[in-house]
Amino acid sequence: MLKHQEETRAAYDGVVDLYASMFSSQLETRPFARNMIGTFAELVRGTGNLRAADVGCGPGHLTAMLNDLGLDAFGLDLSPAMIAHARRAHPALRFDEARMEALPVEDGALGGVLAHYSMIHTPPGELPALLTEQVRVLASGGLLLVSFFGTEEAEPVRFDHKVAPAYSWPADRFAELLAGAGLVTFARLLHDPGSERGFLDTHLLARRP
Repeated sequence: MLKHQEETRAAYDGVVDLYASMFSSQLETRPFARNMIGTFAELVRGTGNLRAADVGCGPGHLTAMLNDLGLDAFGLDLSPAMIAHARRAHPALRFDEARMEALPVEDGALGGVLAHYSMIHTPPGELPALLTEQVRVLASGGLLLVSFFGTEEAEPVRFDHKVAPAYSWPADRFAELLAGAGLVTFARLLHDPGSERGFLDTHLLARRP
């Protein structure tokens, strides 16, 4: 696990400014993703626990969006350069360096976890450990919104992402992993973003019982 994480961290450290310029306003042209995040925030507010983690926050734009939507959100990321950028761009918000399998959050503390394309670089065999960690930090009734590249193949497909090797997932297989971690998936959205790779943008919304 450490080897691929170190390679991914180094890759993202090297593209911070370019990545931020490309993605910080991307949701302005992605209504499906934007509205799924809005739905997630509304449901988290409904739990009464407004604390939420943006796991794999990158330059921090979605952390800021969650706060604008009424959550007490903070960002976590593997890349120290991304965290430094996020702190400069959003000085009023909290951002910390962290690994997804060892979040610096107490048990059952959060009303929500957002994982927006932040698990795509994780090899399939290591993904259950990450999902178990998301469940650990969620309170009963807490919500996880996970977004990733989807495929209509039966199994995950490895591909050459522009930053680091990544995986696309069948929605049903990913939902099975969520169930194995103790989450109940109650909403899913798959749509074609017109990607040259032919992947589906996939969003799964799950709750900890």
